[in-house]
Amino acid sequence: MSLMSQKLQAVHASIQAAAAAVSRRPDSVALLAVSKTFGADMVLEAIAAGQRAFGENYLQEAVAKMAAVDLALQAERGSAAETLLEWHFIGPIQSNKTRPIAENFAWVHTVEREKIAQRLSEQRPPHLPPLNICLQVNISGEASKSGMAPDQVLDAARAIIGLPRLVLRGLMAIPEPTEDLQRQHAAFRRTRELLLQLQAGLPEHAAQLDTLSMGMSADMAVAIEEGATIVRVGSAIFGQRERTIQS
Repeated sequence: MSLMSQKLQAVHASIQAAAAAVSRRPDSVALLAVSKTFGADMVLEAIAAGQRAFGENYLQEAVAKMAAVDLALQAERGSAAETLLEWHFIGPIQSNKTRPIAENFAWVHTVEREKIAQRLSEQRPPHLPPLNICLQVNISGEASKSGMAPDQVLDAARAIIGLPRLVLRGLMAIPEPTEDLQRQHAAFRRTRELLLQLQAGLPEHAAQLDTLSMGMSADMAVAIEEGATIVRVGSAIFGQRERTIQS
């Protein structure tokens, strides 16, 4: 068994244990492997070990990596083979970069303005399935952190949920880092409660509002206990990052 397989198995075991602790099904939590700053070779190792969903923060790096991965898989499996990969954009979004995001990704976790959602909607190619999006909420109120304030979420969702070529799936949050488990629980609980408020405020769309993207390598167990449906895990799979690539 490869080292990558061992790491992925360990993460899945942690997900299963956290889910079991609160009587959740393990398959109710999806693992998003955050491959930002790691090369296509590492992504290919993870694919060989069974991983299919990958998260990227930096657009230019991501598009080049996706092309390299596709070429490698075509060479390995033949041009007719489908990769079955799912790419998620999880970084800050500038208005002038919405088109390539709309064209290349299946999910966008970091919508924090109605304008960005409108541009993604207009620029999503019609031959692709609708783009899944999450609203990023600044659940801890940090001045340095992206995301809309909790009290802005319902109005934003009402404005966005009817846009064509998009499906609003739920919320994404990155709480203030802390080793205090009670504070971790509180932040993730607030995010879950906010999603419940969103479902109550938009009852005709409640079924599609099924996603809580929250929890990373250091706090994913607590996030799962509080309702996370997608955990974004990088270092536990790929190791520590030594460089930062800008978009």
